[in-house]
Amino acid sequence: MTTNFLSCVLAAFFTSVPAMALAEWQAVEEVRPYSISGKTGAELYESIGARGPEAGAGRVIAHTTFKLTWTRKYEPQGNACVITTNRPKLIITYTLPKPAAALPPAVKSSWQAFISGMQAHERVHGETIKEMVKEIEATSIGLTVADDPDCKKIRIELTRRLGEISGRQRQRGRDFDKIEMGDGGNIQQLILKLVNGP
Repeated sequence: MTTNFLSCVLAAFFTSVPAMALAEWQAVEEVRPYSISGKTGAELYESIGARGPEAGAGRVIAHTTFKLTWTRKYEPQGNACVITTNRPKLIITYTLPKPAAALPPAVKSSWQAFISGMQAHERVHGETIKEMVKEIEATSIGLTVADDPDCKKIRIELTRRLGEISGRQRQRGRDFDKIEMGDGGNIQQLILKLVNGP
């Protein structure tokens, strides 16, 4: 019954691309449906409980995951090291339920309200991920560490900064879920309307 946000490991690829300033990039966003069955709201919700994606301690209605890789160049400049290229590739995946068969008209309307609300919830997680990547990009490009001609210290410093940024993003996701899933929260209301509907 909970929506879980999964973090992922940040991987870096080091290339010899020419130095560049902050570049415009677009996240790739994809929806991965999983099949559920039922002819009433209650049956559909029961099927979600049985077939929903596993996350944490159990199954969830929906979740958002991402894969983030970087094209990054560390360049010695004198006795220092500078990050001169730092370009992200971000793929966000929203896993959401989808009925396997056509629904009766009244149930279809109820389902559409439910799934639209769930999609909107997951998109908020997607936006926080994109904001995190932009913050990493802004923090990283031009990062300079003195007395590091072999570009080793800078990697340690970058990892530290990325850990802080990632930690803030995960906390934002937890805080958002706590409000949405609490008593009277948006997710709880969506579930109740679906289960108590036609």
